[in-house]
Amino acid sequence: MEPRFFDTHCHLDLMLSPDAAASESAALGLGLFDCGVNPRDFSAANERARRQPGIIAGIGLHPWWLADGRCGPAEVNLLCEVAAQERYIGEVGLDFSARFAGSELLQIQAFDRLCDALAQHPLVGRVISIHAVRSAGAVLDVLESNGLLIPNPDSPAIIFHWFSGTSDELVRARNAGCYFSVNERMLASKRGREYARQIPLDRLLLETDAPAEANTETSAQSLIRSLARTSMRIASLKNCDAKRIESIVLTNARSVFDLR
Repeated sequence: MEPRFFDTHCHLDLMLSPDAAASESAALGLGLFDCGVNPRDFSAANERARRQPGIIAGIGLHPWWLADGRCGPAEVNLLCEVAAQERYIGEVGLDFSARFAGSELLQIQAFDRLCDALAQHPLVGRVISIHAVRSAGAVLDVLESNGLLIPNPDSPAIIFHWFSGTSDELVRARNAGCYFSVNERMLASKRGREYARQIPLDRLLLETDAPAEANTETSAQSLIRSLARTSMRIASLKNCDAKRIESIVLTNARSVFDLR
């Protein structure tokens, strides 16, 4: 089935029925990037992805899991070891929200170690989906210091998921060639809508970041409806046709994720 949408950032393992959601997505022609939050989950997620066309599993360590102690040094070691050999990385990054105050250095050290491992083991076509809350500048600093923003054939595609930084950080990320994946909740804020309007079409991707809450029933149909609503809203912001947005975004996803 010819896909209409590709969900650039969601979490199958946080859904109530991950295997069912993956099977339904494949059956409906919905492609998706299943972003991990704990590197210990990657092996099973990757096996599931291999069974379903259009599903890509990423190895990740969500900064929340690191900041609150659910993951520690062993998981950081595992992340760096496995990610060095993998193309698809995510969800990773930094979160400097007030509730994680005091964990900033721990987060930066882990993210820097990961970026160093990726830089030491470059792979053509690598993709990194990044969480950056109150930290987009710091994320860009770490990427830059590890040479991951230098444009060359084996540089990774950097995707800022649900960008919420400052307007200056948006310009910096845009000028560095980063991509931006946009979801409905981002468009619920005035700033998010303005950012979506400013993101160049050739750097735009769609996501759901589903599920909104862990262990909730999530269907592929609900993901498709969310992506369609996001596409329509962006089309309105950019004063163009929703089908054009869908087509451009799908072309971008095919290029970034090397979809066939």
